[in-house]
Amino acid sequence: MKKFPDFVPPTKVAYLDRGPTLHVRRCTLAAVDRPDTTWTFDKDEVRIGSMDDNDIVLRDDTVSRYHCRIVQEDTGYVLVDLHSTNGTFINKVRVREAFLKPGCTIAVGQSLLKFGAHEEEVTIVPSRADRLGGLIGGNAQMRQIYSILEKIAPTATTVVIEGETGTGKEVVAQTIHNLSPRAKGELVVFDCGAVPPNLIESELFGHEKGSFTGAVMTRQGLFELADGGTLFLDELGELPLDLQPKLLRALEQREVRRVGSSKPVKVDVRIIAATNRTLEDEVRAGRFRQDLFYRLSVVRLHLPALRERADDIPALVNHFLKHQAYNRGADGTQRVVRVAKDAMTALAAYPWPGNVRELVNVVERAVSFCDGELIALADLPEPIREARVAPAPVAAPARASTGTTPRPATVQPRPTDGMIDGATFKDAKEKWVSSFERDYILSLLRKNNGNISHAAREADIDRKYFRKLMKKYEIEAGDTDEDE
Repeated sequence: MKKFPDFVPPTKVAYLDRGPTLHVRRCTLAAVDRPDTTWTFDKDEVRIGSMDDNDIVLRDDTVSRYHCRIVQEDTGYVLVDLHSTNGTFINKVRVREAFLKPGCTIAVGQSLLKFGAHEEEVTIVPSRADRLGGLIGGNAQMRQIYSILEKIAPTATTVVIEGETGTGKEVVAQTIHNLSPRAKGELVVFDCGAVPPNLIESELFGHEKGSFTGAVMTRQGLFELADGGTLFLDELGELPLDLQPKLLRALEQREVRRVGSSKPVKVDVRIIAATNRTLEDEVRAGRFRQDLFYRLSVVRLHLPALRERADDIPALVNHFLKHQAYNRGADGTQRVVRVAKDAMTALAAYPWPGNVRELVNVVERAVSFCDGELIALADLPEPIREARVAPAPVAAPARASTGTTPRPATVQPRPTDGMIDGATFKDAKEKWVSSFERDYILSLLRKNNGNISHAAREADIDRKYFRKLMKKYEIEAGDTDEDE
């Protein structure tokens, strides 16, 4: 444990040469007249007052119901007086808002509290488990993430999950929630990119009857629905700039105002956010507020792309075959039980631009094409079949003691049907992806009798994006009778 006289870094994950470490920031408040009474917090905010719903309840007639609060910011802790009757003092100086220095004394009414803060640096040792909650895989990067999640889940720390689309950010949020003391509460999910901008405020904060056209009744927002639980903000980078200050206020004050109301509603919500954008770039481009970025970036996790942990693909495929409903017969038995070796090699060699979500869809497609209990190479889409030949092995250098000469690496010939002959890696990858996307869109449209809405829902992608892919490959809903 390290002590810092003036500044305590925020809770965060740092990736150092010796491996990832977790820096956990906590504050303590000790009653001066009761040395045996100490409170320790790792929360973003600590409320002090005489009411029972405060974090620290002081039975003192000179203490207001909601007297003051301590807010954890990126640069330290800030004490904020909540318009108390008798004021809040730091080292005998009355303050409205001021930074706290470890060792200072806070006077709340006639009660004296000594403030302390410290940082714990915890080295992340990869977990020995090959799964955690809904997360599957024994890759070293995933096992590091398991260890981090086990340490931060019991806290109230805000978490931002970064990674490409389809890497499983919502599964991580669900795992954090299930491992936290809030597991009995609700995990409320909100996709910032799936709701029209003019409705986002009402969705998040609620509205009063008659506050706008169509508001025929009072409605709670998602913050209120998640009270006592967790609110997962997916695709945070899509949040309109004009709504970001309202989200910031909700995070800082832990209260919301419904549209059309002037009365604040207190909420106790843990925030987990996810984005496939680089938020630093969004801040620099002026599309994301810097103060909101720092307020959210308490712990930031980066999920690896599936191509970076291809060794997990067999475990993921087997898990899908065992647990997904599409692989169950009418009697509930498992239809497909395993994957042929060459098919699994192809799955491991494919670059997976859609990550785990794409893998789920490909496995479902293969199950629907499969006639027996074994998924064969022919059951996979053509771009994946073309990836079945593994990269050439690189010969190990000879040991100095043997005096032998290293053998050159060899490449096994394979048919290319013009897909990669003379093409760069980028061009070949684009051709593979394009071929897969076209086959996949056609297959879904056939399966759903040309119904675009049903096909988009099955693919778990937005209907507008599905139409965009159809336009890209010049596919019409009536084209589904053509051969693949």
